[in-house]
Formats: sequence, structure tokens, C-alpha cells
Amino acid sequence: MSITVNAAFDSGNILVAGIDGDQVNLTIARDHLSDFFQWFHFRVAGAKGRTLTLRILNASESAYPFGWPGYKVRASTDRQNWRMIPTRYVDGVLEFEWTGTSELVWFAYFQPYTLEQHDALVARIALQPGVTHRELGQSLDGRAIDCLELGTGPKHVWLYARQHPGESMAEWWMEGALEWLTDPANATAQALRDKATFHCVPNMNPDGSFRGHLRTNAAGVNLNREWDTPTPARSPEVLCVRSAMDETGVAFAMDVHGDEAIPANFLAGFEGIPSWTDALGAKFYDFGQRLAAHTPDFQTERGYEKAAPGRANLSMSTNQLAERFGAVSMTLEMPFKDHDANADAEFGWSGARSKTLAHACLEVLAGMIDGI
Repeated sequence: MSITVNAAFDSGNILVAGIDGDQVNLTIARDHLSDFFQWFHFRVAGAKGRTLTLRILNASESAYPFGWPGYKVRASTDRQNWRMIPTRYVDGVLEFEWTGTSELVWFAYFQPYTLEQHDALVARIALQPGVTHRELGQSLDGRAIDCLELGTGPKHVWLYARQHPGESMAEWWMEGALEWLTDPANATAQALRDKATFHCVPNMNPDGSFRGHLRTNAAGVNLNREWDTPTPARSPEVLCVRSAMDETGVAFAMDVHGDEAIPANFLAGFEGIPSWTDALGAKFYDFGQRLAAHTPDFQTERGYEKAAPGRANLSMSTNQLAERFGAVSMTLEMPFKDHDANADAEFGWSGARSKTLAHACLEVLAGMIDGI
């Protein structure tokens, strides 16, 4: 049987450069109207009984080539369990091998979270007691920007994910957060809902998610550089969410992402905003310190460089919301690799672990909400 490679499905991305026997040469397609690329997701048919060598030839030209050393491809034969497989990055080529025990195998940059999964999550959570669904607006391709709201408290908390669609761990985190918040047996969640009203946007960029983009929407726009001046033509996804935030105000916000290079979970804050105060910053730092003490899947030693005073980029959501609302605002970054301080040799960082980290984040928030 001949080998075939296919990525013509929800969140798929790969191009075939050539197949020579058991060697499969591939390239990752760029985001539409953009030079960004790194996300891949494809299947191989006809793999059974063969040892395939798969090579992504343009890996060195990707958005974050410094993320490839130490990275491992995720593979699955059932689309449920995604295990890391040995991967090497040599001379600008990402290369991995697969010995087929089944006809079909799927490969991805990280465990996928498809739009079909998103729709199922929204439908399931919208049916839970006390949950209200709102369609805040639509994307450039006409897809819904879904928001799930719950809680009755006076403090407005916004949780939103997948501004960068290739960072699929972010929507796994959102699934974990929504399940935790709606668990009827969770007394901590009930107490938190009494003190806060939650607005949860599981996927800010459904077009990019479906198209298999790494970082941009259907117009090739990086949504996390649009928060100062979003427009209907470039970034209606941001415009509708920010407008809804203007209606409610924001006390606490978490923007959920993934990082290509750093093998750890970490937070980025709003240092450098014009209205920075040590008192507001202390609440952000306190959250990180409490989270690191609460779970071995978080740390505070590794992360991004802080912006200098007055130099924050207000087109990024975390900075914009802290400046606009005085919010305790933060970006959560999870790894495409693993959280090295608490590593998993089989699965690495995963969807399941992203969900568990969401539980930990909300447990910490429950202990701080009175002071926010």
C-alpha cells in the first residue's frame, strides 16, 4: 500500500514536498496572508508494517525556530492519546520516525483542540445550571465568538484563550476551568461564583484554529497586537470582546497561551504600563507566588523579560486591560515541550495537565478574590 498524507481537516496543516519510499518530506504552510508558521497537524495512511522517516524541511524558517531543540512531536493512532515521540532538529530540518502498527497515524505540534471539540464544549457547558451563553460577535469568516457566563458576584473576571490558534493547550485549559466552575459538588467554586461573575471566551480565534494557523486570524492579523485599536476589518474578534469588557469592567483577567521555547509554565504581567502602581503589581506577583506554592506544575523562575517603566505594549491584551480597567491582568504561558520541573516522559505537557492547571489557577483565585 502506498503512503498518503492528508491535512484537509479541521486544524490540519502540512504540505507534501515528496515521498521517496519510506521517507516523507514535508513543509508547514504559512498562516494565510502572513509569514507566521509552526503549527502542524496531519495524518498518514498506509503506515502499517513500515518504519517511516518524516522530515519537516522548512522548520528553520518557522516563527520560532529556537523552540525546536528539545521539542518532541505528538503522535496518536486514536486521536485521543497523544504521546511524545523521539524528535531531532538537525541542519534546519525537524525529523522523526514512526514504526506503524496501524494503518493510520496522526501527528501534531501539540495535542489538538478542534473546532468540533470547541462546539461540543460550548454546548455542554451552556446547558449547566446558572450558565448563560452569549455570542459576542463573529469572526472574519463568520464564526461565533462564544462567551460562557456564570456567577453572581460583583467582581468581573474574564478568562479568554487562543488568540493564537496554534496554542491549543489554551483551550484545554479553558475546558478545565469551565468544568471546575460548573461542578455542583465543588464548594470552593460555588463560593467563588458568589463573589465573582465569570466571562469565559474559550476560543478568540476560531478562523485561525480551523485553518491550521499558528498565530493569526483569517486576515493574517496577530490578535494580541490589536487591543489598543481593534477594527471590524482586521480584528472583529478583539473588538467584540473588548466592547463586552467595557460593558462589565474587569477586576481580574487571564489570557491563556502557549510558548514554543520555554519548558515551563509561567505568567507574564503588565510591568511598564503608564498607570503602574506597586500595589496593583503586588497582586499580580502574589498570584504567581501562591500558584507556585499550590502546584508543582507552575514556577516563577523562568519567563519573559519585564517591560521597562512606561514601555509596555498597550496593543497586547494583558497590558491594555491593566491600563484600561486597573485589572489584575496576566498572561498564562504553557509549554509545547514539557514543564521540566515536573516532567512526564510519555505525554509531556498535555491537554489533561492543562486542565488540571486551570483548576489550580481558580483555587488560587478563590483564596485571593476578596482582595482583588
